[in-house]
Formats: sequence, structure tokens, C-alpha cells
Amino acid sequence: MRRAVRIANVSGFYGDRPEAPRDILAGPDPVDVLTGDYLAELTMLILWKARRKEPTAGFASTFLHQMEESLGTCLDRGVRVVSNAGGLNPHGLAERLHDLAVRLGLSPAISVVEGDDLLDRLGALQAAGEPLAHLDTGQALADAGVDPVTANAYLGGFGIATALDAGADIVVTPRVTDAALAVGPAAWWHGWTPHDLDPLAGAVVAGHVIECGPQATGGNYCFADEEIPDLRYPGFPIAEVAADGSSVITKQPGTGGAVTVGTVTAQLLYEIADVRYANPDVVARFDTVALAQQGPDRVAIGPVRGEAPSGRLKVALNYTGGWRNTMGLVLTGLDQEAKATRALAMLEEVLGGWQHFTAHDVRRVGDELRITVKGRDRATVGRAFSSRVTELLLASYAGAFTTTPPTDATEYGVYWPTTVPAEAVEHAVVLPDGSRVVVEAPSGLAAPPVDEPPPPPAWAGGPTEAAPLGRVCGGRSGDKGGNANVGLWARTDDGYRWMATELTVERFALLLPADAAGLEVRRHELPRLRALNFVVVGLLGEGVASSVRPDPQAKGLAEAVRAQVVDVPVSLLR
Repeated sequence: MRRAVRIANVSGFYGDRPEAPRDILAGPDPVDVLTGDYLAELTMLILWKARRKEPTAGFASTFLHQMEESLGTCLDRGVRVVSNAGGLNPHGLAERLHDLAVRLGLSPAISVVEGDDLLDRLGALQAAGEPLAHLDTGQALADAGVDPVTANAYLGGFGIATALDAGADIVVTPRVTDAALAVGPAAWWHGWTPHDLDPLAGAVVAGHVIECGPQATGGNYCFADEEIPDLRYPGFPIAEVAADGSSVITKQPGTGGAVTVGTVTAQLLYEIADVRYANPDVVARFDTVALAQQGPDRVAIGPVRGEAPSGRLKVALNYTGGWRNTMGLVLTGLDQEAKATRALAMLEEVLGGWQHFTAHDVRRVGDELRITVKGRDRATVGRAFSSRVTELLLASYAGAFTTTPPTDATEYGVYWPTTVPAEAVEHAVVLPDGSRVVVEAPSGLAAPPVDEPPPPPAWAGGPTEAAPLGRVCGGRSGDKGGNANVGLWARTDDGYRWMATELTVERFALLLPADAAGLEVRRHELPRLRALNFVVVGLLGEGVASSVRPDPQAKGLAEAVRAQVVDVPVSLLR
């Protein structure tokens, strides 16, 4: 049995801290693998637009700048690099990495994972009987009358493991699952096979914790002022994954932030749905996850149970939906509601009504009246709209001014999640020697059934006091396509018993903003984390790229819920 593999993540999104690889490598504790996650659902559309302008683009170019500074150190120390920065053009990125290495006088062994791109095969898949139905609405793709511009299957970790086993120093991947960036190195290091479902599930959990970089080490943490003694920029996370799949989350000593049960819990609840967290290699049961503070900046994640994967791979499609524009009017001084009402009535008058747009959204964000419109016609949504807003400045309410000059419309995309059979995707790896190996889809996988954890005892009651929910519950939220999730957790057993009793679906819905009224809410229990996860179906419409909400990824939704005043037991407030 080998020691735990130390996997550090140095990017949580395209545009993350460029110095992260350097900072990890400069720390006193060694690492075995650097991973970088650059691909969100929106990023694929961004990369498509880049490639539309320049055919050799389509990858996360910031990864090249990071490697220019760190590649030599990685090779000297034997640190492997695994990154999904390949995006829509992994071979193009590999070529640029080769050119960079030559310029630096280095000779890394580079491997490329491929097979995710299904755009040219959509017609054949439909002809073979795959409806490519939308995961939330059930609508078949053919009935939507749209032309996707990207279609990428989420690949698992065994292509990465194959490349590392063949001696790759750098593994460039396209669209793999975020957790696969940790699953692949852990499977390579420990020699796991697809039948090792529990260890694979543990690696999925570890990968999910570190995938968003400093969100696991104190970033975006709701109790930061209470629990994080070092409020400098947080250090990036490291997962020490053992042979049984258990792990320890940590960071380099001396860096900012902290790794606590709370910071790890928050990240575990980020962008999840039900307790079965599906990946191509395994379904990780998040309701079996337990955490323990092992020491300063060290949180242990016990062995996790896994179930066999479904045999289908998630596919992210994007298509262009039209044009969008936003203008903001600042409301100052007295009578702000009356000013907003007057401005909107006058704007509707000069626009000739809202019927010219396919959708519009008007809301107060602090002292700003934020107006967003969408439509098929660029001219209508562009300067024709923003110029009309500007016309209000000398004609509407006292103190009116805009936050932006008149703007043109921007093209937006629509996200379409679906699935295909795993055997319909040729997951392959081009090894450093140029040979190509196909990673076969696993079959015949089975695991012992996982016992459902018992629900907590009901709260016994007692005197209450009106207070914000966030006084007793932590929270983190995010987007899942057109849905939003809100994960809430308690810091004590009593707090969880009260929360699990009090926050029914119906009561939770009352805490949501007005634009969530009438939407379906789903509740999932994670008692070992003292947590509940709520999924608000359809809050983000057709996904982040087309949402008209000012918070299109629902990043602030949990904080809005925590700010709501409810009757809280006095004993918990003390």
C-alpha cells in the first residue's frame, strides 16, 4: 500500500489566481500532482466564441502562462500536471505547451485525453434513437429547433490514469468532470480499477472539495470573521488521498485562510443536487461523508461509499439564444420606491412596451434599479434599448444617473444538459509516444448496498427569538444548469435537529426571493454533515449564460436566505 497521494488544485475557474502554481510549489510541503480546473458550463461557450474568431484558440490560455513560470520546477521535482484547460482544443494546447517547453529548454512528456466532443455526432446519435432530452424539462433536442454550437460529454478519470501510467508529465484534457482531475491521479497512484467503487467515491469527494480552489480554505466562507484567524488571500487546497479513498484536506503552511470542518462542509454543499453525486466512474454517496478536524488546517474525510455508475454520461450542449443588454439607474435620496416606479413607467412609455423583448427583468440591487432585456433582434436589444434608458436622465426623477453609458447588446448562449450511453463515447488518450489508447467503458460493476442514514430526532421545541437564520446556519449556493442549490448546515447537533425540523420545503420556499415564487423546491438530507441541500428548480432559467438575474449563478442566494428573520430557539442563539 502506497502512501497517500498529495494532489493540489491551482485553479478553480478560467481567470483564477495566476500565481497559484508558484505559491503551491514554493511551500514547505511537497506535492505529487498539480491539477487545474478551468471549465464551467459557461466557459465552453466562451471558448467557442474565442475559437470562432481564431481557429487555433479554444483552450484556457492562462494555463500556458502558469506553466511558463512553473513547468521547470515540476519537472525537477517529478510533480505531474493534470489540467482540463484543453477545453474545446486540447491538442492545440498541447502543441502550444510543446512550443513553450522548447523555448524553455525543457522536454516534458505530454499526453492528451480526447473523445468528449460530440458536436458532429449529434445527428447520428438521434438517428440511433437517442432523443438527447433535456435533463430538467424532458424535451427532445429535435423538438427544440435549435442548432448546438458545442456538445461535450463529461469524461471520467481513467483516461488521466492511463496517461500518467504511461509516463506523462502533463496531461491535457478536454471536458472531464471536475472531480476526475483528482480521481485520475488517485487511481493511477494507488492502482485502482473501475471495480474499486468505494475508493473512487472517496476520490470524487476529495476532488469536489478542492476543485474550486480557495473556496475550501476560507474563500467565500460565511463565518470567516468568526472562524478564520488569517484573512489574507487563502492558500490553495491540497487533498491527501489514501489507498482506501479517505482523504485529508489541507494547504501549505503559512498561507492565508484556514481549513476547517466548516470550510470543507461549505464546499461539499456547493453545486450539488441529491445525495447521489454521479460521476462517470462511480456514484459517490454524499450522505456517507463524515468530517473530522485532524489538526490545524487538516480536515479528515472518512471512507466514502460508492455505487456503480449509471452507464450514461452527462453531455453539456450550448446554442446561441439571442441578444441581451443591461442598464442600471441609480436611485438616490428620498422616496426611492416612487422614483423607481416613475422611471419604469416612463421607460415603458418610450420603449413602446416590453413586448418587443422575449424577456425582461427589473429589480432593485441596493440603490440601483437594474433593467435587463433579451431578444432575437440585436438592434432592438442594443442601442435602441440603452439609449432609451439614457433619455430618462433629464426627464424622470430627481438625482437620476446611470451606472453605464449606452451599451450594445451581447450575444448569449443557452445550456442544454442531456445524457448519452457511455459506450457511445470513445474516451481515448494520445500517449507521449504518439500512440492512441481507447479507455473502455466499464461494465459489470457492483457494490454492496448503502444503508440510508437515519433522520435526526425531531426538535423538542422551546422559547424562540426573532433572528436571522444565518445566526445558526451556514450556507453556500451555486448553479446546476437552470437550477440553483442552497446548502445549509448547522454547527451543532441541536442546531441540525432544529434546522431539519423547521426547514421544510414549504418553509424554505418562504425565505426565497420573489422571483422564486411558485418554483419547485427539492430537499435532501445529509445528516453526517449536519446539512440540508435545497434545489430550486428553474430559478436560473436556461442557465447562467442566458439568465437575466443579476446573480446568474446564484452565488449570493444562500446569503439572501441566511439574512431572512425567523423564530430561532433561544438556546441556539446562546
